[in-house]
Amino acid sequence: MFGSRYFNTLRNQIFIGSLIVMLLVLGSIALIVYNQISVLLRSNAESHIQQTAVQASGKLDVLLNQIENWTSQVATDATVQHDLALEAAGQHISFSQRQQLQEEVRKLEAYATSIRSIEIYTADYRRMLPLDDAALDDRVPAGWITRADAAEGRLVWFGIDPRDSASVVAIRNIRIINQSYQAAGYVVVRIDKSFFQLADNDSGKLEFLNLFDHEGKPISLAAMPGVSSDIHLRELQSSVELDGEPYITVERRSEKTGWNLVILSPANYQAEGISLLLTVMIISVIGGALLFVILSFFLSTMITQPILNMIKVMRTSKFGTLKPSKVTSATLEIQELSNTYNQMADRMNELVEVVYQKEILQSRTELKALQSQINPHFLFNTLEALYWALDEKGEEELGEVVIAMSGLFRYVISRGDDDEWVTIDDELSHVERYLTIMDIRMGDRLSWRITCAESMRSVPIPKLLIQPLVENAILHGLEQQVGAGSIEVLVAPSDRAGYIDVMIKDSGPGMSEAKLRSLYTAMEEGHSASSKGTGIGIANIYRRLKLSYNREGSGLHIASDLGKGTVVKMTIPNEPGGTFYHEKDTYRG
Repeated sequence: MFGSRYFNTLRNQIFIGSLIVMLLVLGSIALIVYNQISVLLRSNAESHIQQTAVQASGKLDVLLNQIENWTSQVATDATVQHDLALEAAGQHISFSQRQQLQEEVRKLEAYATSIRSIEIYTADYRRMLPLDDAALDDRVPAGWITRADAAEGRLVWFGIDPRDSASVVAIRNIRIINQSYQAAGYVVVRIDKSFFQLADNDSGKLEFLNLFDHEGKPISLAAMPGVSSDIHLRELQSSVELDGEPYITVERRSEKTGWNLVILSPANYQAEGISLLLTVMIISVIGGALLFVILSFFLSTMITQPILNMIKVMRTSKFGTLKPSKVTSATLEIQELSNTYNQMADRMNELVEVVYQKEILQSRTELKALQSQINPHFLFNTLEALYWALDEKGEEELGEVVIAMSGLFRYVISRGDDDEWVTIDDELSHVERYLTIMDIRMGDRLSWRITCAESMRSVPIPKLLIQPLVENAILHGLEQQVGAGSIEVLVAPSDRAGYIDVMIKDSGPGMSEAKLRSLYTAMEEGHSASSKGTGIGIANIYRRLKLSYNREGSGLHIASDLGKGTVVKMTIPNEPGGTFYHEKDTYRG
């Protein structure tokens, strides 16, 4: 009994199974094949790559010698020597002499291949050939000229032409033979890059031969799969992969040019032809693979299948309610895991249901409580407005006031619990009725305007969201100043797609920075920012926005300057329950 429990543990099953597989497969293959293959492949690889490198270097030297011999003929040509000697003596040759020089050089070009152009310059960098007025220091970098001077008449190879990526540049300092080899000019040769193509297009060879100049730019590239034509030398590391196959990189530097010959050889190329070792490897791999497949099949079925079933059950949890697991297994750990998961799922389902109901109840309670705080406060201010209208305007205005108040009361009181959301058009009509009453009360001191895009009037919005802000603008803004003032309510599409902007602007005395900070603090803490308690509307609007939309941050953005009025802005989504848009920077009207 004890032995059965001990063996059925997951840890021992994995350990014993892995041990058997490791001994049977890895032991048999590693002991027979590893030492022999590693030694033979290493020696074969080194000799093969070195032989390829020597052959490629020899071919490159032949190509370089061709260009060197040809440029030597140009530099020692009698016409070139004569004309540069005159230029060195201060006697500028005529245009006809330059034409004769061009014809002489063209004769020499007939003996060269892949020469794109040849240019001859005087010692002071003036161009003699071709027949234009370009300068040598404008044609090549100054460092190249310095290196050509230091070579004392030998051809200096530089690499890719900075003005033509398809050409290679070489420069030779021309010296006058009859004047003690005095430096008298330069010959600049541009050779087509295809001239240095080292690959012989033999499909039987798997190596790739590449040539890079001293700056790492490609001069000659083999057709390597997945490699761009502008690859840099540093991108070819000691080992690379082409089409998923590993290649070994061998680099050889040319003494003449300073260029780098890079050879890519397949890492597994050397294994071909070793028939004896290949036979041993096949027999060993097949034998070990059969044993591994048989043992792994039973082990994976016995161990992993219950775990996979548990994973399928757990994945369903992200779609809602956690489902219990029906997985049974002979492995003690897996069976215990299944039982523990079932207990956790039952408990989590209970907690989710409790929390969900509490959140719904709390949200509805807070919304009702916040609205109930606004309604009496607004009703008190409305009755005060009616009092001042009767006292200041007389009985003839009573009808207009009563009609406006009737609409106000009907909007605030008569709507049921299910009507917590209204359209912007309804809310603006409510604001208009309120401003009509305040217009009667304040007379010429108040002017107002409501602007709303027609496409925005049907957008749903929480009830009593705009009117409290308009009321605060009058009570804390216009009534605190002497003289006339204005209120503007603006509803328009926001710059952010799927949102609208609601702005209430007043021309009141504004607020200081300290007062503005105090108001934001009161909003965050949920209490009035006014010593008289009249700031409760701002805090309520802030709380209602947080409860009505999916947003944890601030719901109101207030900007105010002393003497310039105040702007309150809300940017809300076009649909109920959307994510509220929060601007990090304070809005400035």
